[in-house]
Amino acid sequence: QVRPVESGGGLVQAGDSMRLSCAASGRLFSTYAMGWFRQAPGKEREFVAAIGEIPRDTDYEDSVKGRFTISRDNAKNTVYLQMNSLKPEDTAVYYCAARTREIGRQQWQYNYWGQGTEVTVSS
Repeated sequence: QVRPVESGGGLVQAGDSMRLSCAASGRLFSTYAMGWFRQAPGKEREFVAAIGEIPRDTDYEDSVKGRFTISRDNAKNTVYLQMNSLKPEDTAVYYCAARTREIGRQQWQYNYWGQGTEVTVSS
């Protein structure tokens, strides 16, 4: 089992960049697929990006393709979400999640969740 802990959120202006980190304690981190989800105020939580056990296996929600990059460093048990060209609509609480199988887009597919980190993008 892993316990994800997110960090790196804060307040930025539109067009800025930000990198979120998710440090996952526990064994065999490299065997877990990792995902980022977000929940904007008044909206349901939605998929953002995921990365598989094989780092080149990635998936992105359409609105973040070309702006966000997910990566992982198994030596540090950490997954990252590099967010560029941020927009006010990216404002949300960002959650990191882990699952023991291949990458997925559905929340129910993920077994372990962090508490979230808040990202606010001002216009």
